Amino acid sequence: MIDHFGINCADLQASAAFYDKVLGVLGHSRLMDFGVAIGYGTDGPAFWISEQPSEGPASGPNREVHIAFTAPDAATVRAFFDAATGLGAEVLHEPRLWPEYHEHYFGAFVRDPDGNNVEAVCHTAQPGD
Repeated sequence: MIDHFGINCADLQASAAFYDKVLGVLGHSRLMDFGVAIGYGTDGPAFWISEQPSEGPASGPNREVHIAFTAPDAATVRAFFDAATGLGAEVLHEPRLWPEYHEHYFGAFVRDPDGNNVEAVCHTAQPGD
């Protein structure tokens, strides 16, 4: 299991606006804000965004990462997708069942402001959801 996960952002404010909105749809919120790092979650900060360092080994181009956030149902996956695309996120995959993963896997994929592949997924969807 993952305790927490963090990514670096080229524009922390743009990323904060993105994650405030799309994670809010999934029932998560900004729990901690240190100005240069923001933690999101429900019971504790499990997902962090931080300023991209300008010097040192972590500076330079940000590599794409994939982040999948749990959604309770297909409707919430759709709401996540609508929130993200409403903010101008690039569509990678519209909401749908992904039977190649398993028969109840319903996900939607977008790019965040830093080019990361961000997904909302429900593992209990039914055909027709």
